Amino acid sequence: MSKLLYITANPKKDVKLSKGAQIGEAFLEEFKKVQPDVDIEQMHLYSMYIPEIDMDLLYGRAKLSFMGYTKEQLPEAERTKLEKMHALADRFIAADYYVFVTPIWNLGAPAILKSFMDCLFITGKTFTNTPEGPKGLLTGRKALHIQTRGGVYSTGPMVEFEMGDRYLRKALEFLGFDLMDTVIAEGMDHFPKLVPEIIAKAKMEATAAAREMAKKPVTL
Repeated sequence: MSKLLYITANPKKDVKLSKGAQIGEAFLEEFKKVQPDVDIEQMHLYSMYIPEIDMDLLYGRAKLSFMGYTKEQLPEAERTKLEKMHALADRFIAADYYVFVTPIWNLGAPAILKSFMDCLFITGKTFTNTPEGPKGLLTGRKALHIQTRGGVYSTGPMVEFEMGDRYLRKALEFLGFDLMDTVIAEGMDHFPKLVPEIIAKAKMEATAAAREMAKKPVTL
């Protein structure tokens, strides 16, 4: 049985209040039509404890990475936070398909998404260093980003200011993922009367992406 990890970074828990969640639900419904036996796990980041890189994690990771310490030699605070970070990374690695649903806020993704991604960059688990440079270990996995935007960033003067989708795609690419084209619903604050039309178009693109993703088996 394949597993799909559905990750949302929005404090709005009611699907009716989140345009991104509405588009994401359209994706899930279509994916289940193609793969009815898929195991779907949902991660609502604002409902989870996400370890942030503070002094404990900064020093704990360094001690284990290149300072010769064992986990048992770490202070309790460092060890506990590292264990939670690794547990989150293990939970993430266990999937085959991935869908991220995020808004763009102030040119980038919500800060909680960055904290979440920070927990996934673990040497020897999700990437390794080689003489040719770092190499992602999460190859074969497929990922899609669904992003909602109040403004317009795909064309015009704001193109170079979009840092949310750009960051997530580069981070996943670094880890070895096979990325699909991002599903974007933009201009909803600029053109409020067109919001239903914008969402409908994004839902169509999301369902098409779901069919494409679900029809391609993952071999890890």
